[in-house]
Amino acid sequence: MATRIADSADVDPSAHVGDGSSIWHLAQVRDGAVLGVDCVVGRGAYIGSGARVGDRCKIQNYALVYEPAVLEDGVFVGPAAVLTNDTYPRAVNPDGTLKSAHDWEAVGVTLRTGAAVGARAVCVAPVTVGRWATVAAGAVVTKDVPDHALVAGVPARRIGWVGRAGVRLEDIGGGGWRCPATGETYQQTGDGLTLVTANEGDE
Repeated sequence: MATRIADSADVDPSAHVGDGSSIWHLAQVRDGAVLGVDCVVGRGAYIGSGARVGDRCKIQNYALVYEPAVLEDGVFVGPAAVLTNDTYPRAVNPDGTLKSAHDWEAVGVTLRTGAAVGARAVCVAPVTVGRWATVAAGAVVTKDVPDHALVAGVPARRIGWVGRAGVRLEDIGGGGWRCPATGETYQQTGDGLTLVTANEGDE
C-alpha cells in the first residue's frame, strides 16, 4: 500500500516513511527520522530529527516526539503527549548566551512494543516505558515503567497492570493476573509481568 502524505505536512526528504503509512495535515517529520510500515501520524504532530518509529504505530494529533526517541512496533502516543529530550532545559548558558545544539546533549525516551501513552501525558527523558504498558492521560513519567504496568499521576506511579488488549488485569492470586477481555493470563516476575497463556492461535 502506498504512503499518504497530506499536502500541508512537512516531511524532510531524508526522512523514511514506510509503506502504508499516513502523515496528516500540518504534521512535521524531521530529517533522518524513520517511520515503519502502516504508521499514522496525526494532524500537527512532530517527529524529531533521527527519531525511530517502528511498524504500525499511531502518533495522535499534536503529539511531540523529540529526538532521539525510539518507538518500537505497535506503539500508541496520544493527542498532545510529549516525549522530551533535555534533562536540564535552559534557553541560555550561565553567561547569558543563547544555547545552541553544541551546548547540550539530547537524551531520548524509549517506548517498547505495544506501549501506550495517553493524551497530554509527558515522558521525561531518559525513561523507558515497558512492553504493553499504559501511561494514563495527563501523567508525568519520571522513571522507567515496567512491562504491562498501568501508571498514572504526577509523578506517575503504578496503579495496576494491563494486558496486551490494554484492559486492566484481574488478580487471580499467587502472583497471577488475568485479562477479562481476552482470557490471557500473566505471572508477576519481579517488577513486571510475563505472558503465560495467550489467545488461541497466538504463539
